[in-house]
Amino acid sequence: MISRIDLRGTQGDPRAALPRAELDVADAAERVRPLCEDVRHRGTEALIELTERFDGVRLTDIRVPREAVDAALADLDPAVRAALEESIRRARKVHRDQRRTDHTTQVVPGGTVTEKWIPVDRVGLYVPGGRAVYPSSVIMNVVPAQEAGVASLAVTSPPQREFGGLPHPTVLAACALLGVDEVYAVGGAQAVAMFAYGAGGCARADMVTGPGNIWVAAAKRLLKGVIGIDAEAGPTEIAVLADATANPDYVAADLISQAEHDVVAASVLVTPDEALADAVTERLAERVPATKHADRVREALGGPQSGIVLVDDVEHGLTVVDAYAAEHLEIMTADADAVAARVRNAGAIFVGDHSPVSLGDYAAGSNHVLPTGGCACHSGGLSVQTFLRGVHVVSYDRDALAEVAHHVVTLANAEDLPAHGEAITARTGDGAA
Repeated sequence: MISRIDLRGTQGDPRAALPRAELDVADAAERVRPLCEDVRHRGTEALIELTERFDGVRLTDIRVPREAVDAALADLDPAVRAALEESIRRARKVHRDQRRTDHTTQVVPGGTVTEKWIPVDRVGLYVPGGRAVYPSSVIMNVVPAQEAGVASLAVTSPPQREFGGLPHPTVLAACALLGVDEVYAVGGAQAVAMFAYGAGGCARADMVTGPGNIWVAAAKRLLKGVIGIDAEAGPTEIAVLADATANPDYVAADLISQAEHDVVAASVLVTPDEALADAVTERLAERVPATKHADRVREALGGPQSGIVLVDDVEHGLTVVDAYAAEHLEIMTADADAVAARVRNAGAIFVGDHSPVSLGDYAAGSNHVLPTGGCACHSGGLSVQTFLRGVHVVSYDRDALAEVAHHVVTLANAEDLPAHGEAITARTGDGAA
């Protein structure tokens, strides 16, 4: 059901030996290029045709009526509403503490630099559809954007045939709970193009965020520069670093929980304990047939992106998980807090037996829109910072400029850019006003 990779006794960079999904985003980007160009040039007509082609739904208007958003909330199961409201409360509490404040540094008397934080004017927030429904992704996108002070928010999610071409009603209800009434029934690469170019009655956005499939990731790569992006968030992944102290049933349950997302979801266990590997394999064999999406889970666990990796010890395991740079990393070892503190590359870290990834998906207060495919070595998850731009405001008076003028002129001449220096001496030389 799940393969093993034995890295015991090996040295050097382990990345080439680690499980990875066989995805070619560059190739996918070329395949979605015609779709994006079609949306750019034909707008609404192209969006309607592409939606019918890929989602099997013929729409007359891609924008979801406000009445449908309100009705979805009115019809929402009270228990689901309570859970969403608690998720929103916790996410808002965490993300509110991420707010940035302007700061002024006096470099010299009369010379200051202020770092001013300005929110993006308008963002498009992508919420996946497909095999599952993700109201939690509405929360994870909208809350940090709102806490950053973004003035204009639009959500898009794929239309569902069983709901008359609207996004899933729980997604719409989550939008309503957050006060978002600009919602579109568009998915895939064409949704990214809609935000990038302003099409179908949707005003152009400055940035698009949110997870999606390979086609969404490909469109983000293709259109980066036309529109800002958070990351190329692809299929989900979990890595678990565990030793002999770990509970194999917990480990197996967590590997399955990520595998049920998609047949290309990645579930990886890194352990120095072969007995634990055996026990987890046994638990998987017991649990997988009993889970609702057993076929999907079985395919994901058996794919090249999943596996059990045997290492020499926890120290070696840390090297391996840092190289893997997982979207989600669980630490189930002795002294888990100390081990987790040494991790450098992960989208989010879950510490100990009672902090599973599922908690972070819904109600820890953390954000679940995270870098995948090894990108956690250079990128972080969605946060308030994603939606803010740091702008330096420079203010020097005449004396402060004169004090440093000779250094500026010297450096300008060293770079063979004399006019740069002349822009200084025009103000500080004998002829300056």
